Amino acid sequence: MDTRRTQEIADSVNMANVIYNGKSIYIEHVDQQNGIATIHTLDEPHNKHSVSILDLKEK
Repeated sequence: MDTRRTQEIADSVNMANVIYNGKSIYIEHVDQQNGIATIHTLDEPHNKHSVSILDLKEK
């Protein structure tokens, strides 16, 4: 996924269908400068991870 689209999804009030490692995730924050997103899976909202934006897929 590209940085611009990742930021659009993070800023949106509508939840987009984004996948990381085969699981649906929520994007909490986007660090555009470093290409990193803070995410969590939908079933584990307190378990946050920082991952490369390039590893996110939009369905």
